[in-house]
Amino acid sequence: MRRFIPFLKSEPSVAVVRLSGVIAAGGRGQVLNDAGVAPLLEKAFRKGKPKAVALVINSPGGSPVQSSLIGARIQRLAAEHEVKTYAFVEDVAASGGYWLAASADEIWVDESSITGSIGVISASFGFSELMARYGVERRVYTAGKDKSMLDPFRPEKAEDVDRLKALQQQIHDNFITHVKTRRGDRLSDDKDLFTGEIWVGDKAREVGLVDGVGHVVPKMKELFGDKVKFQVYGPKRGLLARFGAQIMADAAGHMDDRALWARFGL
Repeated sequence: MRRFIPFLKSEPSVAVVRLSGVIAAGGRGQVLNDAGVAPLLEKAFRKGKPKAVALVINSPGGSPVQSSLIGARIQRLAAEHEVKTYAFVEDVAASGGYWLAASADEIWVDESSITGSIGVISASFGFSELMARYGVERRVYTAGKDKSMLDPFRPEKAEDVDRLKALQQQIHDNFITHVKTRRGDRLSDDKDLFTGEIWVGDKAREVGLVDGVGHVVPKMKELFGDKVKFQVYGPKRGLLARFGAQIMADAAGHMDDRALWARFGL
């Protein structure tokens, strides 16, 4: 009722948005994409006129496009509402996860948080020799000579690899531009900054990727006082998820997600 009593000063509030999971356009489980997080972000910036928005991030990355869309939304809402944003990294904010963190005005980490991995990766398998061994013939018909680029059931072609690397370089350049724009002169001239290297804890501050070690509650109290209130926003879990139910059809996707986390020992 305090907020409705005239002339009575209310405590400052901070909106906390949890962004946890692999970044992907679709899929079940703990997945981050622009369509899914948009309602959370919109509500966090609009509701109750918060003093700041804290993004609690735990993501090994994923889709560069979804990372860009979410990051752009964070920046747009922060500018529209004139609200400063702070990113707090839990286990990892790497690759696309770091793209999200860099969309905030400041980035804070735990002593053991992993950040960085500013690069682009593609992975696949080649089955052409295995198929030849068992007498399996691959038949592909295309209109357009590049429609079967990097077909895993055919021998790898050098021109396909060159084309893929050129596409990756475009995305990598976009990533680098985003980080340089957001971090500015806080970045060091470390030669490994944009090679896909990762840093742990305060080592990331030394190269300018983060602003220091700090956790969301003490840092927000330090900035806005001990009486600051927190409003937490996060995705709602479905009925099956609440009871730990798993759908076997999602097993392959789950393995892909686990592979992303496993790159960072998580």
